[in-house]
Amino acid sequence: MARRQPESTWPPPPREAPTCALCERAVPQLTEHHLLPRSQGRRQGLRVTDLPTTMLCGPCHKFLHRTFSNVELAREYSDLAALRTHEDVQRFVRWLRTQPATKAVRVR
Repeated sequence: MARRQPESTWPPPPREAPTCALCERAVPQLTEHHLLPRSQGRRQGLRVTDLPTTMLCGPCHKFLHRTFSNVELAREYSDLAALRTHEDVQRFVRWLRTQPATKAVRVR
């Protein structure tokens, strides 16, 4: 009798790309965005590890920090629902969804 070889686990199954919390695109890499900016959270006496975060794609993350100051992010846009209601964010996300996730997007 011949011995059976165990089934190979190579190559590993492909993983699904993570999804951006703002634009909801599947992208290869996400960055951590502090919904309450670290500078503002420290002023409130909170530890950085206790601040709420979400995972965003690079273009969304850059757009938020180029559009809003940390004070604005802390006061008015400290959750995703509030960010999604802003007209400029809606326009940017609508445009970004038409771009392939592999394309480098320049944010002004």
